[in-house]
Amino acid sequence: MGWQGTKNGELIRLAAAEFDVFMTADQNLQYQLNLAGVDIGIIVLAAVTTRLEDLRPFVPAVLHASQPIHPGDVVRVAA
Repeated sequence: MGWQGTKNGELIRLAAAEFDVFMTADQNLQYQLNLAGVDIGIIVLAAVTTRLEDLRPFVPAVLHASQPIHPGDVVRVAA
C-alpha cells in the first residue's frame, strides 16, 4: 500500500479508511497512542517474534477475535 515508514497514528488512520480491522504485533500500541474514537478494530498479537512460523499458531484465535470486533475495540490475542 506504500505505507512503509508511516508512524503508528497515521498508519491507523490510513488503515481505518480501507479496512475493518488493524492487526499488529506491537504490544505497546494501545499505551503509546490515544485510541479513543478510532474507526477500526485493533487486534494485538502477543507474539514472541513476527516470523511467519511464530505467527501461524495465531490464525484460529485471530479469526475468532475478529468476528465480534467493532471500531474502537482493542483485542489482545495469544496463541
